Parts: sequence; structure tokens; C-alpha cells
Amino acid sequence: MNELELKYGCNPNQKPSRIYMENGKDLPIEVLNGRPGYINLLDAFNGWQLVRELKAATGLPAATSFKHVSPAGAAVGLPLSELERKIYWVDEKAEMTPLSSAYARARGADRMSSFGDFIALSDVCDKETALLIKREVSDGVIAPGYEPEALEILKAKKKGGYNVIQIDPAYEPEKIEHKQVFGVAFEQGRNDLKIDEALFGNVVTENKDLPKEALIDLMIAMITLKYTQSNSVCYVKNGQAIGIGAGQQSRIHCTRLAGTKADNWYLRQAQKVLELSFVDGIGRADRDNCIDLYIGEEYEDVLAEGTWQRFFKEKPSVFTKEEKEAHLAGNTGVALGSDAFFPFGDNIERAHKSGVKYVAQPGGSIRDDHVIETCDKYGMVMCFTGIRLFHH
Repeated sequence: MNELELKYGCNPNQKPSRIYMENGKDLPIEVLNGRPGYINLLDAFNGWQLVRELKAATGLPAATSFKHVSPAGAAVGLPLSELERKIYWVDEKAEMTPLSSAYARARGADRMSSFGDFIALSDVCDKETALLIKREVSDGVIAPGYEPEALEILKAKKKGGYNVIQIDPAYEPEKIEHKQVFGVAFEQGRNDLKIDEALFGNVVTENKDLPKEALIDLMIAMITLKYTQSNSVCYVKNGQAIGIGAGQQSRIHCTRLAGTKADNWYLRQAQKVLELSFVDGIGRADRDNCIDLYIGEEYEDVLAEGTWQRFFKEKPSVFTKEEKEAHLAGNTGVALGSDAFFPFGDNIERAHKSGVKYVAQPGGSIRDDHVIETCDKYGMVMCFTGIRLFHH
């Protein structure tokens, strides 16, 4: 099949809409179920590239949760701890595979942003991963294949309308890519930069101790940024993105946004949050929203009299600023990647507040010395990659 007609473009008024191969070859995908839209396919193709590269770089199955052409989360298939099962709403008795663990991590990093996601999987979708996807609000999934039982589970989702796409894992796009904006054609070489351990060899700080686990996290950060709308910054810990700041005009705003998401990820693990007594029958989305409000500055929106009773069996006490700061102090060993250089040391100051120990960025600012000095103040390890990763 050379082309696929779509319902409409980015918005319902943008018709006609289709995807097609200009070179006359067949599309590299097969729609096994549903009717994917324009934005669905943008997310699918960007997500597939991300997980394919994560798998190639780490050797581990990978998953990503995409929303509006940027990842809300990305992860590799490391085992889930008992605590992670709790904060990601994974049943303690559920059988987990490396691929399903990768998706649980990718979806769980920022569950508010992942609501209604498009999923990309690096490996053939197994039953265990399909069962996790089944219970979430999601628009579709792309993978190189599906086990028969997994496919049947997914095809039953959304009253039979769930988008299930199979991509040819051997497909390679042409070296030159094109797009049109305002009737003007743009052309550029495809960003086929390979991100591997060699990219992090230029350590510019006094501390040069970069363990294997940190290298994996930095690779995950930079590969994630390669497919995140710029400006972008990504915090990673233990094989998963825990905070992604995308599409901000200011670098420090990226760092703050991503840092706040990383903080929220860690605050979800606080005993006070784990002990919240939700009313019976409350859905995961409502629980996620409650937790997001409870750990944030607008906690009164969920603790006000007449409101808390809708969500909790008993009224929780306020999660105070002091309690949150004390808990966040335990988040250490975090890796941070940036798609372009840090122009000021304030980015490092903010990163330090979220437990960052390892940093990768292109370098090249006239204030590089100040940025390095700020890293040295906190004993951080920073690499200059020499490579910018803008994505638009």
C-alpha cells in the first residue's frame, strides 16, 4: 500500500489528509486495527525511532508514551521494584516481562501527560504488555509485531476502534527528508546521528567518575531529546525518563519544567502519598489527578471541605513544603540531558535541586566556564557532547 487516507489533518477543518510514499514504494506500516489520524502517525513514527534507538544503544527492550509529537515518558525494560509497582498502579501479582516493565515505566513517569498517549514499543508486543495497555486511556500503539493473544486484547480496546500499527523493523528512510510550510518546501539531511557511549567521552568537570548505569541514563536522556520538540531538557534515573521539558523558548524554563516533573515523580513515592485512602471505585485518572493536586501548590483544590469527600475515605493532612523538601533530598544520582548548550549556571543550580549528579550537553556557550564551575561546586560530572539535538 503506497498511501493511507486519514480522517483529517491536525484539526477537523484540515481536509483532505493522507500519508504516502513520494518514491512510489509501499508504506512501511500496516494498520492492523482502527483508523489512525494525522497526529497519531506523527507520534507513532517519532516514537518508533526513539524506542528503536534506545534498544540499539542499551540492548534492552524500550517503550515510550507520546503526546503531541513529544514523549511524556521513555524507558528501558529494567525490573520494577515493589514501590514502582505501587506508584505506576501495576498489580503486585501481575506477571511482568522486560517489555511490559518498559511500558509501565514510560507511562508512569508523568501519568498526567501520558493520558491519551500513543505508544511505541521496540519489540513484538506480548500479552503482558497488552494487558497493561488495555487498562489505560490511550489512542494507539506501534510495534514491529504482536503476539496473537496480545493483538486480540488490543483489538477489543475502545469498542474495537483502538489503533494498532505494525511497522517493518527493517525499514530505513531516505537520507534526505522534506516537508512544506506555508507552501514552501524545506529539505535537510535526516538526523541519523548515532548516540552511544562514545558520545560522552569528553568529561569537562573535576569529577570524572561516570559509572555504567549513569552512561545508560545519559544515553536515554539524549535519545529521548532527539525526538522531543525543542527547546528540551530530560531528567533520567534508573533507566527511565522522570521529567521531560519540551517546546520551551527559554532553556531555564525547560530545566524548571522538567525538574518539576522529576520532583513530582519522586514525591509520588513519599509514604504520605502512598497512604492516601481513596474511596472505592475511583478510576486511575482521578487518582492521578488527585495526587498531582495534593503534592502541588494547589492542594486546597482537592482538600477543601465538600471536595475531599469525593475522593478520600478520610481527609489527608497537608503535605507541607518542609515535608516535601525533606523527601526530595533523598532523590540522588539523577542524569540530565539538554538538546543545546546551557547558557548560564542557573540551569545547573535548578538541576541540583532535583538530585542531578550527571549532565550531558553540547557545550559551546561563552559562559561554559561558569557552567562547569557550578557543576564542580556540587561535585557533578558533566560531559560536552559537541552535538546539538534540535527537533521541530
